[in-house]
Amino acid sequence: MDIQELQRVKNQWDIVGNDEALNRAIETAVAIAPSDLSVLIQGESGTGKEAIPHIIHSRSLRKTGKFLAVNCGAIPEGTINAELFGHEKGSFTGAVGERKGYFEEADGGTIFLDEIGELPRETQAMLLRVLESGEFMKVGSSKVQKTNVRLIAATNVDLEHAVATGKFRRDLLYRLNAIRILMPPLRERKGDIYTLFRKFSSDFSERYRLRKISLAHDAISLVTAYRWPGNIRQLKNFAEAVTQMESQPATTLSDRIELDAATIARYMPSEPETVLPVPSSAPGADGGMSPSDRQMFIKALLDLKQEVDRLRDIVENGAGAVRKLPVQEEPEEQSEAPSRTVENPQEAPMTIKEQREEMILRALEKHGGNVKQAAEELGISDRSIYRLIAKKRGK
Repeated sequence: MDIQELQRVKNQWDIVGNDEALNRAIETAVAIAPSDLSVLIQGESGTGKEAIPHIIHSRSLRKTGKFLAVNCGAIPEGTINAELFGHEKGSFTGAVGERKGYFEEADGGTIFLDEIGELPRETQAMLLRVLESGEFMKVGSSKVQKTNVRLIAATNVDLEHAVATGKFRRDLLYRLNAIRILMPPLRERKGDIYTLFRKFSSDFSERYRLRKISLAHDAISLVTAYRWPGNIRQLKNFAEAVTQMESQPATTLSDRIELDAATIARYMPSEPETVLPVPSSAPGADGGMSPSDRQMFIKALLDLKQEVDRLRDIVENGAGAVRKLPVQEEPEEQSEAPSRTVENPQEAPMTIKEQREEMILRALEKHGGNVKQAAEELGISDRSIYRLIAKKRGK
């Protein structure tokens, strides 16, 4: 598939990005579309799996037939058989009439079963029969019916593990797995993250007539370094929230606002410190700071250093004597580490948080305030350091 044709497919289905794994998934979908092979799409939640079935159906011999998308995880276990295969009148409480199921409705077309790993075992057996012979029976009926559909399935769980634990039929997995398409998580599409951010932010700005948002190099590095466990869906919500909070109504004089890392850090999702950060590869992300930010940052470092020195003095010089420390005059809610009375200085070591801040201080002093280099030395994310800057600036 040439580049122009690939881009036409992306434009048709609103797919953004040039990641190699993403392109490979789209090219595979186009290549197998003319056949009737079953397809299994695997990928984490929010990676955009739902676009692949549309591509396949639109380029298949069934494109004039129906396309039905069914979320198996959203249908209660007690009614899913009736939803998929239909039911006869009176077959269960609430069955006031005969009803066609999705497989009967989609005859001659394509059916997409999302979250197929959520199907009950009984339903899996019925699905296997449809795939092997095209036969099914409605709930409450003994009459065998035929249907001719192409099945595309998607899952965000490991079906091999589900087979090993008895939650999914191995023979059904073999039947589904004729063609497997993998959708990459956003953390593996580093080069696409800022492109997606701009697209989502721009769409939101146009919808509500707001000034468009762009990011400075340090902010791009910050956004790119985050893991985005919710993938594209999470990034979209994040971009729209930032645009809503930081943008202003568009004018003829200015239609764009640039945000720095300290501003973006206020909106970044929280991330447990135990999660290892992914090194940023964003072009131009040199970790530098503007003169004004550097001045504010140096002041924050001095404040932090004074507090660290004060605590170190308690530990090193207070042994063998009971003394009281003077209480600082600044309000308690503005103090990062309020003064307290220490009855035994040997029982007041530095906390883990204080030790971590001292390590950050030393790394920044070593690298002349370069956030990126300090973060790489410590093995933490740029965002952790920028968050400290934002907190100090807010005092």
